[in-house]
Amino acid sequence: MTALHPAPEAAAADTGAPRPPSLRRNRDFVLLWVGAGATALGARVSSIAYPLLVIWATGSASAAGLVGFAAALPNLVVQLHAGALVDRWDRRRLMILCDLGCLLSAAAVGASVFWGHVWIPLLMAAAFVQGSLAIFYRLAERAAVRHVVPGAQLPAAMAGNEARGQAAGLLGLPAGSVLYTLARSAPFLFSAVAHTVSLVSLLLIRRNFQDERTQPAGNLRAELAEGLAWTWKQRFLRWGMLLISGSNLLFQALSLALIVVVNEAGGSAAAIGVITAVSGLGGMFGALTGTFWMRRVSLRGLLIGGAAGWALLMPLVALTGNPVLLGLVFLAAAMIGSITNVAGGVYQVGITPDRLQGRVGGAMGLIGSGAASLGMLGGGFALEAFGATRTVYGIAAVMAALALLSLLLPHADYPASLRRAAENPAPQTDPEAK
Repeated sequence: MTALHPAPEAAAADTGAPRPPSLRRNRDFVLLWVGAGATALGARVSSIAYPLLVIWATGSASAAGLVGFAAALPNLVVQLHAGALVDRWDRRRLMILCDLGCLLSAAAVGASVFWGHVWIPLLMAAAFVQGSLAIFYRLAERAAVRHVVPGAQLPAAMAGNEARGQAAGLLGLPAGSVLYTLARSAPFLFSAVAHTVSLVSLLLIRRNFQDERTQPAGNLRAELAEGLAWTWKQRFLRWGMLLISGSNLLFQALSLALIVVVNEAGGSAAAIGVITAVSGLGGMFGALTGTFWMRRVSLRGLLIGGAAGWALLMPLVALTGNPVLLGLVFLAAAMIGSITNVAGGVYQVGITPDRLQGRVGGAMGLIGSGAASLGMLGGGFALEAFGATRTVYGIAAVMAALALLSLLLPHADYPASLRRAAENPAPQTDPEAK
């Protein structure tokens, strides 16, 4: 197990030196937080709009699966190279280019739908582009956090980022459903505006998002191999992310099954918004209590408990078409996911050297979500072949098997400095403020 030396800020706190200002008073962190939040909000709005558009416009679950497959495919084919390039390039400039690309692709889909054209190939291409750029943005933003906040505040910053992502889901998914009911093109045009907000916030940030590069870039293949080798040596990261990979695949299929279940029960696109809004509350609660659980439950225990909880929740989706009840099921599932995201994110960022942040993040993303694209594709065809009820029960059975396998996870603990930070969080008010 690799341990970090205490951050300078943590050491200062131990010696009685003044604590750093609160995160809310950290200008660059707030700008980064807001910009990434706008990007996540735009992505959430468009992500729910794609399957709604295809299913309500064409009635084809398999076509929706193809579009979902295109959106998730970058997790399989882009992650590793994105991580290496994040470690090579200026991360702030890269995030700006990602926002520009997402803005243009969302605007193109919005314009096409506005003029009455629902072209599956165009939707697949746009979804792939947005998914690819989102990976670059996410890896760069996660690596940038430790450069805009003091080390002692990293757990709080990561928890805040997870809460931000859950809030984007809480607002974005129902907003996407409502916007879709108003106009089919509205969600995609909203997404373009959100990426514009993110772009402006990035342009206002002053700090660098990486350490100074002292060596020229080497061979890309060798750099990829270095990142993979380092990640593979971390036993808990390796096996934990394989478990998450399987669960992510299943949840991709389950999310598509949810839309079919609601549609077959006579529900509308707005009902999907109700479900996602309720589940978003669980995600936010899980994110805000992430450090609480880190203080009381081991990282291994959190993953085992989470897998068991998901296995119990998944079959309930087949038992009702009521949006409120389905929302409660997804609320609990999202809460579990947020807690494990906070704990796992702090652990991964804390033990990874800065020069490897992008590559390790890419490797973790490949392991954790690379197979998710197959979940959406397989889910679409399974729903047409077997129906919603049998598909959901099949998903739940596989999740139960994964829960049993999670008992084989090795032990892991957080680095000492981050564990102390979680146990003694920095105050959220500036002691020097008058």
